[in-house]
Formats: sequence, C-alpha cells, structure tokens
Amino acid sequence: MTVISEPVFEAALAYFLSPIGALMADETVREVMINGADQVFIEQGGELKLSDAKFNDEEQLMAAVRNIAQYVGVHLKEDVSRFDARLPAGHRVHVVLPPVARQGVSVTIRKHSKSSFGLPELVKLGSISEESTGFLRSAMVKEQNMVIAGGTGTGKTTFINALSALIPNTDRIVTIEDAAELQLEQEHVVSLETRAPDRRGMGAVTIRDLLHSSLRMRPDRIIVGECRGGEALDLLQAMNTGHGGSMSTVHANSPIETLRRLETLALFSGEDIPLRFLRAQVASAINVVVQLQRLGGKRAVAAISEVLPLTSDGEYQVRDIYLYDYNDNELKRVAEAGFESAPH
Repeated sequence: MTVISEPVFEAALAYFLSPIGALMADETVREVMINGADQVFIEQGGELKLSDAKFNDEEQLMAAVRNIAQYVGVHLKEDVSRFDARLPAGHRVHVVLPPVARQGVSVTIRKHSKSSFGLPELVKLGSISEESTGFLRSAMVKEQNMVIAGGTGTGKTTFINALSALIPNTDRIVTIEDAAELQLEQEHVVSLETRAPDRRGMGAVTIRDLLHSSLRMRPDRIIVGECRGGEALDLLQAMNTGHGGSMSTVHANSPIETLRRLETLALFSGEDIPLRFLRAQVASAINVVVQLQRLGGKRAVAAISEVLPLTSDGEYQVRDIYLYDYNDNELKRVAEAGFESAPH
C-alpha cells in the first residue's frame, strides 16, 4: 500500500478546492458553506454572506469531496451519505451527499484559525470584561471545574483555548478532542485525538476511550474539547475525584440548561444511575458555567455563573456572578462567588 505524504495531500487539496482558494486563505472568513456547485456562503465578521465563488459543475465539487474522503480514509460507497473530516491545516469539514442533500453536494468547512486569541484580545474585542477575566483567573488558580456553554458558532473552542492560558505551567494537562484545535502554551501538555473506524469498521477510538486512558496518565487537569455523549459521565467522575480545574464545552443556551444537558449526556453512557444521584454528581463536579452568545455580529460572554448544591427538591440552581447588561452592552458583576472568600 502506497503511503502518500501530508504535503502531497495538501497540494492536491489546494488544487481540487481552488474555486474557494481565496476564501480559505482569507483569515477573516471563519466558515465556508458550499450548497451545491453554484452557491457558496461564508461567515465573515459574524455575518453570513453569499460569495462570488462557484465550482464549474457538480462533478468538479465531487472530485474535491473524493479527495477529502481519501485523505481521511473514507471509502465513498452507495451507503455513505455523509462524513466528517479534518484537513491538514486543521479545518473541520462535514460533507452531505445527494440524495440526502437535495440541492447537490453540501460541504461545510469550519476554518481553524492560525492566530490564537487570548483573554486580552477578547477583552479588546468586547467579548468579555477586564474585571471578569480576573474572576476567571482566580477560579482557575483555585481549581474550579468549568464548562463553556453556547450554541453553534458562539466561539466555545476559542474561549476555552484562551482560558487555558490561565493554567499554571507546573500542571500536567491532558487534552482530548475529536479534531486537535487547542493550542496550549504550557510545557507539560499531552494532546489526544479521536480516530474514526477504518473501512471495515475497526480501529475507532472515541472520546470516552481517551478519557479512560487519560485517567491512567496522571493528569492534573483534563480538557475535553466538547462533551456530546456518554463521556460526560466519565468527565464528571474525573472532576469529582481529584482532577480540579478541568474544563469542557457543551451545546446549551443557559447555565441551568448546561447542567441539564450534561445530565442527559451522562445518561447516554448506558450506566444505571439513579437520577437524584446523577444530578448530585453534576452539581458537585461543575463549579462555574461560562455562557457564550452571539450578540449581533459579536461573540460575547452573556453570563458567568456559579453552580450551587441541589435544592431540597433535587433541582439544579446557579448564582449569576456576571451578567451581560444589554442596555450598556457590557458584562457586569452582580454577585460574589462562594469560592472567592474560601481559602485555597
């Protein structure tokens, strides 16, 4: 079997994706959305725009898809209607093929930014206030477990990457991702990445598999790029058993919904856990929820909330520490967190 080097693949991909080459090279373009050969939308400056880019025909677009599939080891057969991929530069790709995609081959490319946004840059962009970064620094030093929550495209990965800079350089950090996007600056970082099954359905390595491995690798902190399944239970248990200051992201629209979402994901593990006990695990494992939203064309922190113990009725409760003031368009302090006055 001939092994093709990554530079050769990069050159081939650049050729097949040449109709959108300028968009891929433009750092201001965050996503490229191909809806058939003659319609390409982009996200730029927080807005969706129809670009002038087009493929000559559906066959030219399909040739690009075949090349991407070859790179990630996907064998395009009649029963393959969609697949995920990561390009050499780190861009995430999702492909949906006809007849599932009714108007033609659909390709969505979420670009991996080469520039790393730190908290100071996010403050300048108005995504977070200077004061609240000090609060997050204190939370990180006191090893509070955090979840970064928000909808699609709210900048969860960017924010968790920026937040990771607050982790002390003395800690051993294990990162677990579907596609390696985190760019940690610390000296002692072990980066783990999932692997899709081969064409025979063998050799898959999941987030949950990697979490099990990470617990045997003596981590001080674990960062999971995104929780979207039963691995949530393993992460909660890790957070509750000595891996303080760990983090992950989750799709949710409020801090309370974040806790409910983690509960639901943990149930996907297949473990038979009484609901009251599971909720207690969630409430004790998660200390802080950072809620992100798209506010107009800007990605911003809408709330930073502390997770409190369950109510007497077994319901989740949170205390908002910072809330976004829509009148003044800024994140404002509204309360003090319990851990701020507690000794480290």
